[in-house]
Amino acid sequence: MIPQELIKKIRQIEIYTSKAVDASFAGQYESVFKGRGMEFDEVREYTPGDDIRTIDWNVTARTGKPYIKRFVEEREMTVLFAVDLSASGDFGTVNKAKNELAAEFCAVLAFAAAKNNDKVGLLIFTDRTELYIPPKKGISHMLRLVRELLYFKMPKRKTNISQALDYLARILRKKASIFLVSDFIETDFKKPLSLLNKRHDVIAVSVRDIAEMVLPNIGLIEFADAETGETILIDTSSRRFRNTYSIASAQRFEHLKNMLRTIHVDCISISTDRPYIRDLVKFFHMRHKRY
Repeated sequence: MIPQELIKKIRQIEIYTSKAVDASFAGQYESVFKGRGMEFDEVREYTPGDDIRTIDWNVTARTGKPYIKRFVEEREMTVLFAVDLSASGDFGTVNKAKNELAAEFCAVLAFAAAKNNDKVGLLIFTDRTELYIPPKKGISHMLRLVRELLYFKMPKRKTNISQALDYLARILRKKASIFLVSDFIETDFKKPLSLLNKRHDVIAVSVRDIAEMVLPNIGLIEFADAETGETILIDTSSRRFRNTYSIASAQRFEHLKNMLRTIHVDCISISTDRPYIRDLVKFFHMRHKRY
């Protein structure tokens, strides 16, 4: 039984994201994520006038008659959200936790995909595969994905992005647009990401909180690592420490962006302290100019 509080939240997200899709990037989604191509439909006997380049020589050899391959335009696209819901995502100092922000962000794009009649799927992972829902069409299916994201009972687990990428590489047969949503605390996943991006269109979505970028001056505070349980006492009144912290955070994020750039993976950065719609629209504009 789904709690009434969760049903209310899903409805709020549905209303908000539906308006956001209509107001902010109606029509942009299809033009940016083209994902279109030609897919095999059938073979049929050759008739005069057919392009000889489409002859299926294997079937022709077996039957003794010339056959051609027939292709049709692939009008639908597959979108898959690979969402890291490990313990580090249960953190937020402004409006919501990072995991909540990730769920809402995915909801916006799921609405856009549903309106474009595309298939949408979901992978929730930590240091293992927690849940996989194969891509399907329809608003009801999309709402199920949002519900699973919000209702997921998060275990106190670490992150293994490489394992999630390897899993997707095994199960996805057709080309898909994959949104890899994570706070990217783990960094050793360049090779599997590069391999997956050669077959699919992978977009990294970095989810952060302002306190992970700029540490506030609030005196002595105990920090706990959500994934290991390790704690440390920090004096945030030290300007020197806060500056060192900010520089280290900026360097980690720059390292992530540089790594993604070298393997041609686009990145969207969203944060709990600002509206994510503008980041998504900016990304759409960037892609539209490129293509």
